[in-house]
Amino acid sequence: MKLKTRDLTMIAMLGAICCVLMHLDFPLPFMPPFMNFDLAGLVELIGGFAMGPIQAVCIIIVKILLKLATEGTSSAFTGELQNLLLSCAYVLPPVLLYHRNKNKKTAIVGMGMGTVLCSIVAVFTNLYIIIPFYMTLMGQEMDYFIQMCTEANPMVQNALTLAIFGIIPFNLIKCGINSIGAMVLYKRLSPILHGNGSAAAASKTKNA
Repeated sequence: MKLKTRDLTMIAMLGAICCVLMHLDFPLPFMPPFMNFDLAGLVELIGGFAMGPIQAVCIIIVKILLKLATEGTSSAFTGELQNLLLSCAYVLPPVLLYHRNKNKKTAIVGMGMGTVLCSIVAVFTNLYIIIPFYMTLMGQEMDYFIQMCTEANPMVQNALTLAIFGIIPFNLIKCGINSIGAMVLYKRLSPILHGNGSAAAASKTKNA
């Protein structure tokens, strides 16, 4: 698939916005201290709804490359790999469904599927990629990491409770908020993203 010049411009712009939003992340109360909330997924969703799944993946890749260019990596690229996997797991289901049948119900169902899939993938990427890597890097055992999480949330006592009371609820909250934001903003931004902003504004002025 050959991307149009306008698509490439939008991908670059939205990817840059996602990178900025990733820099504005912050922790959530009672959640594992290594997880930070950001709104990059909202922009990725909106871009995917407007242009398609391939463009959505390109936005995610641009976001990650820009973050690497500005910050580098502190995880030997495992964090960036996880970001790619989780972002795709969250964004692709709703975007693929929406582009098969463009209506609000399909988008909502897709975002629900993406939220659940992202939460499941996050359990495996965290427990089998990210956390083991950091523990090896720090020369520590898993118990040390669990203790850190217990201080933030006393219900976390082992890997299973970390998944149930930490990883899954964090991703449900993060994806849920991003999905609500996309639902509210997409229709308002759609004319601009499709290059019809001036026409929409003229029509609104004419009908005022």
